[in-house]
Amino acid sequence: MLEILSVLESLPTPQLISVAIIPVLFAITVHEVAHGWIAKYLGDPTAHRLGRLSFNPLRHIDPVGTVLIPALFLLMGSRFLFGWAKPVPVTWENLRHPKRDMVLVAFAGPAANLMMAVIWGIVTKITMSSVGELGFITKPLFYMGLVGILANVLLFVFNLLPIPPLDGGRVAVGLLPGRLSWQLSRVEPFGFFILLALMISNIIWFVIYPVANVLIMIVRLVVGL
Repeated sequence: MLEILSVLESLPTPQLISVAIIPVLFAITVHEVAHGWIAKYLGDPTAHRLGRLSFNPLRHIDPVGTVLIPALFLLMGSRFLFGWAKPVPVTWENLRHPKRDMVLVAFAGPAANLMMAVIWGIVTKITMSSVGELGFITKPLFYMGLVGILANVLLFVFNLLPIPPLDGGRVAVGLLPGRLSWQLSRVEPFGFFILLALMISNIIWFVIYPVANVLIMIVRLVVGL
């Protein structure tokens, strides 16, 4: 992970932003669409009816969470960006097995990010071997691949933290027995402030980094980087 960060940090900020836009937009878009797809498969057509099963990023961008908050973190020089897309609506009463199915719906988003990390790893592998020959074409794709690996792995780990309203919190609520599930669900109104405190204190980085580092090594092994 440090190797990827060092390569990306060597880029001028405008260039880094330009190669990051597509991988990051894909990461959040496919993440949200995956939630909606699985919900539809399990009996809830809400996202489909509202036109949210679309790969058009504009349907998933939240002006505050996708644009303003990450921009503020960048301006503050933060090493960890935070933001969110417009959540895909899920009507849990429509699901055939609500408690079990909500776990599957919640996990679908992070699972999609992990698959995309592998796909971007393949892009990186392919372009890395030809950067010298067609640099003006392959260099941007190479850097986009690195951003894609990093962004998707970080989104996978971050979203699976067991803190509602993150996907991991919803998975935990669905898997825990009755009383524990109910107690964890009561944390949701305070989840954003808990996450903010963890980020400001940098504690969240010590939690995310080791797991993300292992996953990046696995992605590299899978694609042969």
